[in-house]
Amino acid sequence: MSIKVKKRNFLKKKKIKEIKTELGEYGDILQNKKNVEILEAEPNSFILVDGEPYIIIIDDKPFPTLKAALANQIESKKVTVDMGAIRFVSNGADIMSPGIVAADDGIEKGDIVLIIDETHGKPLAIGVSLITGEEMVENDSGKAVETKHYVGDDIWNFEL
Repeated sequence: MSIKVKKRNFLKKKKIKEIKTELGEYGDILQNKKNVEILEAEPNSFILVDGEPYIIIIDDKPFPTLKAALANQIESKKVTVDMGAIRFVSNGADIMSPGIVAADDGIEKGDIVLIIDETHGKPLAIGVSLITGEEMVENDSGKAVETKHYVGDDIWNFEL
């Protein structure tokens, strides 16, 4: 799958504010940024911050990219997976409860979460929680997070 660029425009402050609100706790990645653009592309559009793809629009909902997570030291809504899950996460698999060793207490169903590895604490994927953080750690089976973007996918490899 390749990304086909259609057009690129700077965003108005009002639109930036709307996106920050939709991102919730991740809205800080747009804080005091000068060059914020929208890159309309197929299959997903991006919000570029200083030329880097920091936000991807999936199903009309903004998600921070892993590049944004690495550049901004995001501290909230983290789900930690064991080392055995890394191979599956890096291939785009959804996160299963048995592979989760820790999850932030404040995670609710439907939240955007950052998946990190237990050894280095590096971001591996971004997804949407299907259950609460407490349930993720307690459950012995079932999906916990639907993966939207992961290391090595087209979004990760995207360059202008």
